[in-house]
Amino acid sequence: MRIPEHIGIIPDGNRRWAKQAGLAKEAGYAYGLTPGLELLRLARDAGVREITYYGFTTDNCGRPPEQVRAFSAACVQAVEQITSEPVSLLVVGDRDSPVFPRALLPYGERRDLNGGGLRVNFLVNYGWEWDLAGLRAPGGSRGRICGQLRSHDVSRVDLVIRWGGMRRLSGFLPVQSVYADFFVVDRLWPDFQPEDFEQALRWYQKQDVTRGG
Repeated sequence: MRIPEHIGIIPDGNRRWAKQAGLAKEAGYAYGLTPGLELLRLARDAGVREITYYGFTTDNCGRPPEQVRAFSAACVQAVEQITSEPVSLLVVGDRDSPVFPRALLPYGERRDLNGGGLRVNFLVNYGWEWDLAGLRAPGGSRGRICGQLRSHDVSRVDLVIRWGGMRRLSGFLPVQSVYADFFVVDRLWPDFQPEDFEQALRWYQKQDVTRGG
């Protein structure tokens, strides 16, 4: 089986799931923690070398304060869970913003944990414009690429899997995802099942990977 080396994960549908369950919208984020860890282990067992989770974006921070606090706390908990695994962990996002969780500052540089292993990237307070702004060095000529992506330590993505049924990337790593295949799971993220991941891998086998060639 041809396994994608790097998989991007967009775990959408937390608020819709909470609403269907009769809960406040912000309550849904905590129910996405267990699926995230289960998926990490499935990916590692399948032979995936790198995985990137979409935590929250700079645009998400325009939501009601209780939701911002909830998804921020969920990201901290998710990273804390991941640190118990043998991984090479990196948190990518605008660390200068007050909404960036202070508890995640130590992971702004890649860290090998428990012997290292699967490369895990977690996008927290990430924005595609913020990321691309790293290409423009201060004082550089207009339109000239002088620097590097702020997500430069994240490799090219082979497959993006989005839960929740939406057919859009929502600003997910636009440079690394330029040739990625895109698989959509209609199931909401808190209802994750291992078969979602298995189905995505089977679908990936049928894709003609040409990268524009």
